[in-house]
Amino acid sequence: MKTIGRLMLALGLVVAAAAQAVAGDSDPLFINLTTDDGHRANMALNFGTKQMERGHPLTVFLNDKGVYLGSKAGADKLAEQQKAIGELVGKGATVIVCPLCMKHYGVAESDLLGGLQVGNPELTGGLLFKDGTQTLTW
Repeated sequence: MKTIGRLMLALGLVVAAAAQAVAGDSDPLFINLTTDDGHRANMALNFGTKQMERGHPLTVFLNDKGVYLGSKAGADKLAEQQKAIGELVGKGATVIVCPLCMKHYGVAESDLLGGLQVGNPELTGGLLFKDGTQTLTW
Protein backbone atom coordinates (compact mmCIF):
# COMPACT_ATOMS: atom_id res chain seq x y z
CA MET A 1 0.00 0.00 0.00
CA LYS A 2 2.87 2.39 0.77
CA THR A 3 4.31 1.71 -2.68
CA ILE A 4 1.04 2.64 -4.37
CA GLY A 5 0.85 5.80 -2.28
CA ARG A 6 4.36 6.78 -3.27
CA LEU A 7 3.64 6.07 -6.92
CA MET A 8 0.50 8.20 -6.75
CA LEU A 9 2.43 11.02 -5.08
CA ALA A 10 5.19 10.79 -7.69
CA LEU A 11 2.62 10.75 -10.50
CA GLY A 12 0.90 13.77 -8.98
CA LEU A 13 4.17 15.69 -8.85
CA VAL A 14 4.95 14.82 -12.47
CA VAL A 15 1.49 15.93 -13.61
CA ALA A 16 1.79 19.18 -11.64
CA ALA A 17 5.21 19.90 -13.14
CA ALA A 18 3.93 19.15 -16.65
CA ALA A 19 0.93 21.42 -16.14
CA GLN A 20 3.22 24.27 -15.11
CA ALA A 21 5.40 23.71 -18.18
CA VAL A 22 2.36 23.75 -20.46
CA ALA A 23 0.88 26.82 -18.78
CA GLY A 24 3.85 28.90 -19.94
CA ASP A 25 3.92 31.55 -17.23
CA SER A 26 6.94 33.14 -18.88
CA ASP A 27 6.52 32.17 -22.54
CA PRO A 28 7.57 34.93 -24.94
CA LEU A 29 4.83 36.81 -26.79
CA PHE A 30 5.33 37.84 -30.43
CA ILE A 31 2.76 40.38 -31.63
CA ASN A 32 2.44 40.76 -35.39
CA LEU A 33 1.08 44.30 -35.82
CA THR A 34 -0.04 44.96 -39.39
CA THR A 35 -2.19 48.05 -39.02
CA ASP A 36 -1.89 51.79 -38.62
CA ASP A 37 -5.46 51.98 -37.30
CA GLY A 38 -5.18 53.68 -33.92
CA HIS A 39 -7.78 51.57 -32.11
CA ARG A 40 -6.44 48.22 -33.33
CA ALA A 41 -2.88 49.27 -32.56
CA ASN A 42 -3.93 50.34 -29.06
CA MET A 43 -5.50 46.93 -28.47
CA ALA A 44 -2.30 45.14 -29.52
CA LEU A 45 0.03 47.41 -27.57
CA ASN A 46 -2.15 47.34 -24.45
CA PHE A 47 -2.37 43.55 -24.56
CA GLY A 48 1.39 43.31 -25.03
CA THR A 49 2.00 45.70 -22.14
CA LYS A 50 -0.22 43.71 -19.79
CA GLN A 51 1.43 40.42 -20.74
CA MET A 52 4.90 41.90 -20.38
CA GLU A 53 3.92 43.08 -16.88
CA ARG A 54 2.97 39.45 -16.16
CA GLY A 55 6.49 38.30 -17.03
CA HIS A 56 6.22 37.46 -20.73
CA PRO A 57 9.12 38.76 -22.85
CA LEU A 58 7.55 40.83 -25.64
CA THR A 59 8.38 41.31 -29.30
CA VAL A 60 6.26 43.59 -31.49
CA PHE A 61 6.73 43.14 -35.23
CA LEU A 62 5.57 46.19 -37.19
CA ASN A 63 4.79 45.14 -40.72
CA ASP A 64 2.57 46.15 -43.62
CA LYS A 65 0.93 49.45 -42.59
CA GLY A 66 2.14 48.87 -39.04
CA VAL A 67 5.47 50.40 -40.12
CA TYR A 68 3.76 53.81 -39.87
CA LEU A 69 3.53 53.26 -36.10
CA GLY A 70 7.31 53.28 -35.95
CA SER A 71 7.82 56.25 -38.27
CA LYS A 72 8.38 59.78 -36.99
CA ALA A 73 6.21 60.91 -39.90
CA GLY A 74 3.21 59.33 -38.14
CA ALA A 75 3.63 61.46 -35.01
CA ASP A 76 0.52 63.60 -35.58
CA LYS A 77 -1.88 60.73 -36.24
CA LEU A 78 -0.27 58.10 -34.02
CA ALA A 79 1.18 60.00 -31.04
CA GLU A 80 -0.59 57.84 -28.44
CA GLN A 81 0.60 54.61 -30.05
CA GLN A 82 4.14 55.91 -30.49
CA LYS A 83 4.26 56.86 -26.83
CA ALA A 84 3.18 53.31 -25.91
CA ILE A 85 5.85 51.85 -28.21
CA GLY A 86 8.50 54.04 -26.60
CA GLU A 87 7.40 52.94 -23.14
CA LEU A 88 7.52 49.27 -24.18
CA VAL A 89 11.03 49.67 -25.56
CA GLY A 90 12.04 51.43 -22.35
CA LYS A 91 10.78 48.45 -20.34
CA GLY A 92 12.74 45.96 -22.45
CA ALA A 93 10.38 44.97 -25.25
CA THR A 94 11.85 44.37 -28.68
CA VAL A 95 10.18 46.25 -31.53
CA ILE A 96 11.13 45.15 -35.02
CA VAL A 97 10.16 46.91 -38.24
CA CYS A 98 9.77 45.00 -41.52
CA PRO A 99 12.36 46.28 -44.02
CA LEU A 100 10.34 45.26 -47.11
CA CYS A 101 7.30 47.09 -45.75
CA MET A 102 9.44 50.13 -44.96
CA LYS A 103 10.60 50.19 -48.57
CA HIS A 104 7.07 49.69 -49.90
CA TYR A 105 5.64 52.55 -47.82
CA GLY A 106 8.65 54.85 -48.19
CA VAL A 107 9.80 54.75 -44.56
CA ALA A 108 13.55 55.26 -44.23
CA GLU A 109 15.56 53.81 -41.36
CA SER A 110 16.40 57.37 -40.30
CA ASP A 111 12.63 57.98 -39.91
CA LEU A 112 12.23 55.31 -37.23
CA LEU A 113 11.60 56.08 -33.59
CA GLY A 114 14.51 55.48 -31.24
CA GLY A 115 15.03 51.94 -30.03
CA LEU A 116 13.32 50.23 -32.96
CA GLN A 117 15.23 47.63 -34.96
CA VAL A 118 14.99 46.92 -38.66
CA GLY A 119 14.16 43.27 -39.05
CA ASN A 120 16.28 40.61 -40.70
CA PRO A 121 15.83 36.84 -40.88
CA GLU A 122 18.11 36.12 -37.92
CA LEU A 123 16.59 38.71 -35.59
CA THR A 124 12.94 38.21 -36.50
CA GLY A 125 13.15 34.44 -36.87
CA GLY A 126 15.19 34.06 -33.71
CA LEU A 127 12.44 35.75 -31.68
CA LEU A 128 9.49 34.24 -33.53
CA PHE A 129 10.75 30.67 -33.33
CA LYS A 130 12.13 30.79 -29.79
CA ASP A 131 10.84 27.83 -27.79
CA GLY A 132 7.45 28.46 -26.21
CA THR A 133 6.73 31.67 -28.13
CA GLN A 134 3.06 32.53 -28.51
CA THR A 135 1.88 34.76 -31.36
CA LEU A 136 -1.01 37.13 -31.92
CA THR A 137 -1.84 39.33 -34.89
CA TRP A 138 -3.62 42.63 -35.15
